[in-house]
Amino acid sequence: MNHSKLMGSVLRIERTSIHDGQGLRTVLFLKGCPLKCRWCSTPESQRTDPEKGYVLDRCVKCGICVRSCLEGALAMSEDGLKILINAAKCKNCFVCVAKCPQNAFKKYGSIMSVREAIREISKDEIFFFHSGGGVTISGGEPLNQPDFVSEVLKECRELGIHTAIETSLHAPYENIETILPWLNVLYVDLKQMDQEFHKQWVGPDNSLILANIRRIDQANYPLEIIVRIPLIPGVNDSNSNLSATAEFCKSLKIIKGIELLAYHRLGMETYRNLGMDYPLQDLVPPSRERILERADFLSRQNPGVPIRVGGGLIS
Repeated sequence: MNHSKLMGSVLRIERTSIHDGQGLRTVLFLKGCPLKCRWCSTPESQRTDPEKGYVLDRCVKCGICVRSCLEGALAMSEDGLKILINAAKCKNCFVCVAKCPQNAFKKYGSIMSVREAIREISKDEIFFFHSGGGVTISGGEPLNQPDFVSEVLKECRELGIHTAIETSLHAPYENIETILPWLNVLYVDLKQMDQEFHKQWVGPDNSLILANIRRIDQANYPLEIIVRIPLIPGVNDSNSNLSATAEFCKSLKIIKGIELLAYHRLGMETYRNLGMDYPLQDLVPPSRERILERADFLSRQNPGVPIRVGGGLIS
């Protein structure tokens, strides 16, 4: 099998990120996620297949997309104020995306080979060299596509590129084993320590995630684990949850730090573009003071482990 021809479902590539690992990072965002976090900021990453969104504010209601659709999946609303999409008829051929003169239709994601992904990542090698950066694979959930991810990481390591992955670790352990030999850093989300609360807010409980972290910790791979907590007000920012997280981290050998990420609402426009309801309309992001106070509390629970505040939302 020619592994360079392995195909992956890629959401997008972001360059020169400073929030996804050391130095300047090229971040390969993949599509597909087994979790249903109610605060998800990238709803366009949830489905594995490429999909389209409709940006109403850009639409001039010219009707070109309606006339171009071979499946008859598009129609002008009776009041002439927007385009209606019949999801049952739409085949995601993306002709409407290509034909729209106003870019009112957007394509989220594309199918990419390992060779194509490496070609894009390698364009930034000069930045990696000067900043000590590298590539970070994020999602969605990268472990949904373990063969593709493993081969991208392997080829990056062979090129001398530092590698990291951002994951929930909600995946079969055999998926994880395929990527561990090629990783320098593993960022893992610990969203909520209470199993039932995790189930209520994320979908499945956290038993598989915690078991996978313990197995990785015992496997003695030469990598670092950074625990990330996306801090959601009223969901996981309590003293009890942060204390439980600190206690869990104390039991692990290769935890190199805990990072707090501030909840934000930057994905709300994408929810609208995809015709999805955002379930946390009234949730207010935490203040800078609240994040720093929670970081200080966590530091006192787990002295000796670096506590970071990341995500670029705290100045």
